[in-house]
Amino acid sequence: MAHPVFDRKKRFVVILAVLLGVGFLATTLISYYVARDSLARHISDEMLPLTSDNIYSEIQRDLLRPILISSLMANDTFVRDWALNGEQDSELISNYLGEIQKKYGTITAFYISDKTLNYYHPDGIIKVLDSDDPEDGWYFPLRNYPADYDINVDDDTVDRSRLSIFINYRVKDYAGRFIGVTGVGLSVNSVVALIESYQRRYGRQIYFVNRDGEIMLHGKDYDLGPRLRDRPGLAPFATQILTAPSTTLTYQRDGERAEIYLNSRLVPEFDWYLMVEQKNDSGKERIDQTLLVNILLALLVTVAVLLVANFTLRGYQQRLIDMATTDKLTGAASRHGFDSIFEHDVKLAKRRQQPLSLLAIDLDHFKSINDSYGHQGGDTVIQVVAARIREQIRDSDTLCRWGGEEFLVLLENCALDAALQRAERIRQIISAKTVRFGRDEIDVTMSIGVAQYYPGEGLDALINRADGALYAAKGDGRNRVKSA
Repeated sequence: MAHPVFDRKKRFVVILAVLLGVGFLATTLISYYVARDSLARHISDEMLPLTSDNIYSEIQRDLLRPILISSLMANDTFVRDWALNGEQDSELISNYLGEIQKKYGTITAFYISDKTLNYYHPDGIIKVLDSDDPEDGWYFPLRNYPADYDINVDDDTVDRSRLSIFINYRVKDYAGRFIGVTGVGLSVNSVVALIESYQRRYGRQIYFVNRDGEIMLHGKDYDLGPRLRDRPGLAPFATQILTAPSTTLTYQRDGERAEIYLNSRLVPEFDWYLMVEQKNDSGKERIDQTLLVNILLALLVTVAVLLVANFTLRGYQQRLIDMATTDKLTGAASRHGFDSIFEHDVKLAKRRQQPLSLLAIDLDHFKSINDSYGHQGGDTVIQVVAARIREQIRDSDTLCRWGGEEFLVLLENCALDAALQRAERIRQIISAKTVRFGRDEIDVTMSIGVAQYYPGEGLDALINRADGALYAAKGDGRNRVKSA
């Protein structure tokens, strides 16, 4: 029988797959038809007009993975609970960050506590942030930052010789209060490698320019000057490019006859302009190839996102199911999970025409144990008793902690007489062995009521009959077994 949480997971994955597929397909097809229409309308000799939409979307898509990783870290219950519990044992968070870095191939992973301002890293606490330190000035505005994350380009705190791109994701507690920042770092060299891969794929020259017109990132073959105003033929357009979110223009380099199509577009995540240039050449075949490449990349990214989402949801949902169906103290079935177990065993007993019995167990004088040894002593007794009961029942039987010191045992293929014998065996084992708590030996006894399931009977009715027998056992002096 499928669990409702798994049903919701399947629906979520299907919806996510549809949205990603439609989104990528729509973006790719729109870019394709816009390029074809532009080719027919503006270039009479079938020269390719420059459009940077595809490259821009791919750069954003490549940034999506580290942003997703940072989001998963910021919403990970381990990170929140560790921080909220006082940041005890910094090795735990360092190991966690190390696993993130290793698993996802980032150059770094970090967590900064807003309470202590400790900068946690896979290598440990590498510094304590200081509001008066200019190098730490990027952090403090994030306390009231309107978005969930920020991206900045800076020297790596661990390796000052390395320029890195950091995804800084705000971490909140369960009440929505800001408690710190977590995220990952990307090497600028990896972005340069992306630029070169785009250049090889599209046959265009690609580079990044900041708002002052300085060339910030480019491929290895770039040799046209450090500033836009130094570029031959492009200097007159520098102000136009740097004052608009996007620009499309045509220019000629000094001494060259070929026209160059340029498209600039502001990338908000970096606050840099993405510059894409291409000399005019025949473009119909290239447009068709770009369409196929984008569809393939869209499929690959969709599959990757779905795999990450499925992997994350699987662990999260399993934890939810365990929390809902398993008692944390004893490992027995919880009261909530027992309903579905009972329904399953009733159907099985009906199909196989087998008897089904229930034991209702209550520890005698448990309040006095709590009063004498405290709740920790009481919890120890409950844990030991549950373990000893489990040793006396079969794998096909079910132990449930019904509440406090009360237990239920559902015995599959077990008639009333056999259930009475099993109950008496359990009672004898519990009363014969003390429970050790520290230096103390605690005597424990239990009263047990036994009832056999009647066809068509509901769980509440069966429990009421077993409880009636249990109360009769207590009324007769406790430490005994009675049948309904």
